[in-house]
Amino acid sequence: MKRLLTAVTLATMALGAAAQNYPDKPVTIVVPFAAGGPTDKVARDLAEAIRKPLGGQVIIENVAGAGGTLGHTKVAKASPDGYTLLLAHVAMATAPALYRKLQYDALNDFEYLGLINEVPMTLIARPTMPANNFAELAKWVDANKGKINLANAGLGSASHLCGLLFQQSMKVDMTTVPYKGTGPAMTDLIGGQVDLMCDQTTNTLSQIEGNKVKAYGVTTTKHLSIPALSKLPTLDEAGLKGFNVTIWHGLYAPKGTPKAVLDKVNGALKTALKDAEFHKREEALGAVIVGDARVNPAEHKKFVEAEIAKWGPAIKAAGQYAD
Repeated sequence: MKRLLTAVTLATMALGAAAQNYPDKPVTIVVPFAAGGPTDKVARDLAEAIRKPLGGQVIIENVAGAGGTLGHTKVAKASPDGYTLLLAHVAMATAPALYRKLQYDALNDFEYLGLINEVPMTLIARPTMPANNFAELAKWVDANKGKINLANAGLGSASHLCGLLFQQSMKVDMTTVPYKGTGPAMTDLIGGQVDLMCDQTTNTLSQIEGNKVKAYGVTTTKHLSIPALSKLPTLDEAGLKGFNVTIWHGLYAPKGTPKAVLDKVNGALKTALKDAEFHKREEALGAVIVGDARVNPAEHKKFVEAEIAKWGPAIKAAGQYAD
């Protein structure tokens, strides 16, 4: 018994010493999607901004596959020492409903570090769509029930999730057309092969600015300050009461990571979120930096719990699952 207590004491002391010296080697932020996408861009911008306040090198590792769940699993099972972190988006809240079997528990296998940003979404259509505003689009949808194609970037993607809520809010079933990424979905929308799509401003802004698609509204409850989108109504005020969808990003560590390490990472994150260059880069993506209580671990987790409660019923009602 004495030997066991001694071993535990030594282990605790070792963890404490390691936490005090953290970080003494590079910190890896796992991105659960391929390089080049919106989440990868956010991670690389954050890595640059958080490096100085954290006091060490930060590198990005892309672990793509299975709708992001492979990357989540890798971090959930990583050593809880603060050297492997996860930057994840709304999939943290939607995967529990989308996937029948997950190798991690979204609420219990991670330490929540803070929310980073929120990315608004826009409802867009092919350029040949006859409707010129949301009221006209609603009439067109009503007149074309059973013939409407709604594109998305794949199961679990932001466009898929927004499309689910859009159909439920409109009380109309549309033919969902999943693509392997936003690129091919946008190409077919511009070409008129599909009718509608709801996607992040990071993917739609340039197309709207170039008049390559028609835009009908933003998914936030407030108007956006982005010049090309500032005159668009919110879908809430356009008639879809309560419609509010953003694609957010948060930072996580494996469960059991020492509190001293978590506190240091959270402090560095808060400093990074005030970095002028980081703001500039995120604004170029159409993202809004979080500046409220959700940058704190407890409020971050409460927010994700609410998101799980919001998305779970919508996904289950649609009956669209992945193995």
